[in-house]
Amino acid sequence: MPEPGPLRRNRDFQLLWIGQAASALGSRASTVAYPLLVLALTGSPADAGIVGFAATIPYLVLQLPAGVLVDRVDRRRTMLTCDAGRLVVLAGVAAAVAAGYAPLWLLVLTALAEGCLTVVFNLAELSAIQLLVPSEQLEPALAQNEARVRGAGLAGQPLGGFLFGLGRAVPFAADAASYGVSLVTLAAIRRPMVAAGPEERSHPWNEMVEGLGWLWRQPFLRSTTLIVAASNGLFQAVTLAVIVVSTAHGASPAVVGIILAGWGVGGLAGAAGAAWLGKRLPAAAVVIGANWVWAALLPVVALVPEPLAIGTAGAGMAFVGPAWNVVLGSIEMRLTPASLLGRVQAVQMTAAYGAIPLGSLIGGFLLDRLGPEEAVWALAGCMLLIAVAATLTPSVRRPPAMAPAAASP
Repeated sequence: MPEPGPLRRNRDFQLLWIGQAASALGSRASTVAYPLLVLALTGSPADAGIVGFAATIPYLVLQLPAGVLVDRVDRRRTMLTCDAGRLVVLAGVAAAVAAGYAPLWLLVLTALAEGCLTVVFNLAELSAIQLLVPSEQLEPALAQNEARVRGAGLAGQPLGGFLFGLGRAVPFAADAASYGVSLVTLAAIRRPMVAAGPEERSHPWNEMVEGLGWLWRQPFLRSTTLIVAASNGLFQAVTLAVIVVSTAHGASPAVVGIILAGWGVGGLAGAAGAAWLGKRLPAAAVVIGANWVWAALLPVVALVPEPLAIGTAGAGMAFVGPAWNVVLGSIEMRLTPASLLGRVQAVQMTAAYGAIPLGSLIGGFLLDRLGPEEAVWALAGCMLLIAVAATLTPSVRRPPAMAPAAASP
């Protein structure tokens, strides 16, 4: 087979990436604008929490049925439909806010609708990469996506605050426009995104169970999915702990923002090097090593509760995250048949996102009962146990031999 051209010349992948870069930036901006708007209108943090819950609950309850849908239909058409829906929803709320009519129920429904469409879109996009990118270029493609996510996270939050300062409707209008950009780039993609599957489909529940069963029979993917769920829950608690520890030692809200921005910078730097690391380090070294880096750096938050130390430790922890995501993502795409990829990813996303609310509850309980530094030590102990478990798990130490992706172009 002829060697594929450079990834930067993969027209369809780059179109998808450009559209999602714009969309991710707009989404991050509006995510910040939602609580700002609710607080400005009602003054109630509880109301802001309700809107945030509505936006995130689809990530927990909708992943599995969305995976079945994504594997059944044309992924490009699915993404176009979701983007059109999100554009209409965000343009509607922007118009309502500009007109001075934005009751809480409208914001809740808007956040819920956008969250549902985003879950379906994200699974379709992740599954489409396998159909757009040659197997040997999966690592750089996934690393480029990591850079997009980390960059949007770093720039989107301050952008959302800035746009909200210009006008309450502006960040929502900007998010709607970003979905318009994504629609244009998706419409320009030429390559079909339909995964070959059985002509006759079984009941959706059976197809959902099929995806779960296939993942469970893959020892490496099964083990790493459980590790991701555990570490995601801990990191949610760690983020809360960092805020509490920093403020307890006199850090202002601006300083806390700078500390968390340091984590974003570390993640962006990690995304830049993720493909290089993924090509040169064994998968077991990345998976096990990342957990030991997290276990080693987390105690710094308790030992040296100064903003610079916390920010540096956080940047280090964030740096190894993209390498983990790129290595696991490339293995998953090479192992999983295209007709199953949406369902398999849905199981993994459910495990990863399902642990986040649990992590918030655990973090809050530990901080309330133990105090800031003691809570961090408890979380560090849990992270150490995860690192030990990863090291001792045979399926993690012996990843599967890689073959070309099941649906590589």
